[in-house]
Amino acid sequence: MNEIEFRVLGPLEVSMTGQRVTLGGRKPRMLLATLLLEPNTMVGVDTLVDVLWPDSPPRSAVANVRTYAHALRNEIGARVCTRPGGYLVNVDPDELDMTAFEAKAELGQLDEATALWRGRMLADLPRSPVWEPTLARLEELRLSVIERSLTVREDTIPELRGLLAEHPLREELWRHLVLALHQSGRTAEALHAYHEAERILAEELGTRPGPELRRAGDEIRTSAFPVCQLPIDIPDFTGRIAVVREIEDLLHGPKPVVAVLTGAAGSGKSTVAVHIGHRMAPSFPDGQLYVELRGDRDPFDVLAYLLDALGIQDIPGTLEARAARYRSVLARRKMLVILDDATSSTQVTPLLPGSGGSAVMVTSRTRIPDLHGAVPISVKPMNDNEARDLLARITGRNRVADEPDHATGILRACGNLPLAVRVAGAKLAARPAIPLRVIAERLRDERGRIDELTAGNLTVRTSVTDSYIRLTPMAARAFRFASMLGPVSFPGWAVAALLDRPRADDTLDSLVDANLLHVTVDVTGSPRYRIPTLFRCYAGERLAAEPRQELQAATRRVLSGYLALATHAAARMPVPFFGVLPHNTVTGNGPGDPAGWFDAERTAMAALLELAARLGVQQDAWQIPASYATYFDLRGHHADWLRTHEIALDGARQAGDPHGEAIVQRNLGQVHLYQDRYVQAESAMRESLRLFTEAGDDNGAGIALAGIGTTHRIHGRLRDALAHQRKALGIFIRTEQPHLEAAARVAAGTVLLAQKEFSAAESWLTGARKLSAAIGDRHREAHALQRLAKLREPAQALDHLAEVADVFQQLGDDHCLAYARHATGELHLRAGDRDRAQALLTKSLDAHLRTGDRRSAAEVSQLLDEIG
Repeated sequence: MNEIEFRVLGPLEVSMTGQRVTLGGRKPRMLLATLLLEPNTMVGVDTLVDVLWPDSPPRSAVANVRTYAHALRNEIGARVCTRPGGYLVNVDPDELDMTAFEAKAELGQLDEATALWRGRMLADLPRSPVWEPTLARLEELRLSVIERSLTVREDTIPELRGLLAEHPLREELWRHLVLALHQSGRTAEALHAYHEAERILAEELGTRPGPELRRAGDEIRTSAFPVCQLPIDIPDFTGRIAVVREIEDLLHGPKPVVAVLTGAAGSGKSTVAVHIGHRMAPSFPDGQLYVELRGDRDPFDVLAYLLDALGIQDIPGTLEARAARYRSVLARRKMLVILDDATSSTQVTPLLPGSGGSAVMVTSRTRIPDLHGAVPISVKPMNDNEARDLLARITGRNRVADEPDHATGILRACGNLPLAVRVAGAKLAARPAIPLRVIAERLRDERGRIDELTAGNLTVRTSVTDSYIRLTPMAARAFRFASMLGPVSFPGWAVAALLDRPRADDTLDSLVDANLLHVTVDVTGSPRYRIPTLFRCYAGERLAAEPRQELQAATRRVLSGYLALATHAAARMPVPFFGVLPHNTVTGNGPGDPAGWFDAERTAMAALLELAARLGVQQDAWQIPASYATYFDLRGHHADWLRTHEIALDGARQAGDPHGEAIVQRNLGQVHLYQDRYVQAESAMRESLRLFTEAGDDNGAGIALAGIGTTHRIHGRLRDALAHQRKALGIFIRTEQPHLEAAARVAAGTVLLAQKEFSAAESWLTGARKLSAAIGDRHREAHALQRLAKLREPAQALDHLAEVADVFQQLGDDHCLAYARHATGELHLRAGDRDRAQALLTKSLDAHLRTGDRRSAAEVSQLLDEIG
């Protein structure tokens, strides 16, 4: 054993005296891999930077390379050497598996050379274009060695299949596989393998097999053909790698076996089943049976069809007898049976084998949980990459590459549903002069989307309608009305409210089983539901026939439920809100985790507000976003805050509720303030002050005064700012509101800091901190401490800010945490700790950009520019 061994023929490994060496993270490993691919040769720093940062290297790239090289040197010693302009690794030929492999291959030691490989080269690292020439050369040499060492034996079949999975264009490997299968008595599989080789060579290279492979095919052409009823396998089958592997692994297992593929209409269940049927044909040498059950086909008639296909002349006259004869025939054969578009266990059970080596794939739009012994397989819509690849195959790769954004728009409109993508692609393929933009724009309109997805006999409408008409009347009504809630996920109680029922679990379960609703679990552990894109469009079409009054009444019931829950959650938030909440009574049980509930319901609530505005019932909705304000402030969701409060303002005015309008105006002023719209902020705050004063709400007036004071401070009108904060403070002291008093004291101290009245500022802020601590208001206490940090020496200031950040993080206040990180990062920068400063300021900048706080984002960006 060498003292040190380097291995690249598989995952990167280094061992010293038999012990594995820890090489650190991905980038140091990639650096070492690059050096090992050119052993004993200097590799330039520029090349190493290209490997480690292929897209956009940081300014510190060269320094980082130096750091990584130093770290490697600490682990493996002086083998990593620095040279002018680059680095090299000193390696003896027998210490590196790559050079040892090349030497053994040259000497004809084929088995020993092959044994050095542990998988794909550098399999644990992302491939770099810099490596490709070396990797390609070695892979070609490896295949050459393998082909020279192979003999035609049955025990080489698994190895050959594995190699062909990686290298499907190697004719010599195909020839060995065909001959090995044929000589092992597996003639049907051998013929299938030959045809597979023909197909792949034609599709990928536009050629036919060479003479050696053709001669191997000629040896097996006398084999008899088994029964095969499979429809054609579509030539552009795309993706589905995981589900295909899962089903094939199942079909390769103990028999008999039944796989039930369930998924929404148009999700590609039948296509997957047929594709697998063709791939698995060699494993079922007695043939494949295929039946379209079409949802309602009687198993009595289906059994007659199957027995006839199996050559049975005397077909029994009862269901039980036919099923028994069918099971007897299959018990002596290895067949694959595909039962397409089943609806129930009653329909499927008589069509299943009882023993033997056969297997069954059932496809169904509805889950069949009572089909005993069956293995359920979920066939979901394609992922983004698969859907884009399918569209490119049908439409043309250049067209998709030329209009990537419009391609994305088409796929989103199709919900990545294979049938819809195929229809859109077929329409584009038939119109080569039409840009993708045109179809993307047509599909953007949800009202006409279903009709747009039609191309000849391909149509989404027929498939979705077939699923819809199988629903019970109550499930169909729930499906239609749930589409009102928009493209977001929603809680189950909202559907019950739409239906005016106390619960709707049974109806929801039936829609989930029919794959017309997707169910997930939110952060609170509660189930949430969402209608897939195209089904929601279809349900919206059906909803158009409902009277507007019914839609309004249903929406009001959901609004009422949300208001009760939002009121309960707002009253239990961990941070006291510096604002006014609507006056609603908290009754009954509410969310156990109020912030988590707001997290889960934020997008659903925003969609509901939009619905209320469209139906003209926003007057019933304004209190909901007003109750969300404490959450919006905590999490910094300023875009949602602004849009929902714009709707709420209109609703409060329509409801004739000036106090409600005052609440909404104050909240709007606050979010305008956060987003640096100071004119709008002051205008909204002044309007809320007027309305609160007219309504006799002293605390509301004080809160509005404090907001106006903040706008004065930002504009440098510090004397006016302090006057407003003191006036607000007087109100809060008089009304005995300690939480509001603490906030006003912090605000006054902040103004005094700006005036450089440091002694007075410290007094006010210390008082605010003590008051906050006394009433258990950790949030205000942290605010006071953050401002006191400005009056401390750097070391103590950092201690203060660390405590502040910890409090904000515990309370889930992302917005204020960003400010604390901003201040801490700046202190580290001034102290010369650029790495810690950069980490903190980068996180702060991300948060400011997300919330739209442009002024703070600009300040942080300027500090980051100083770091370079």
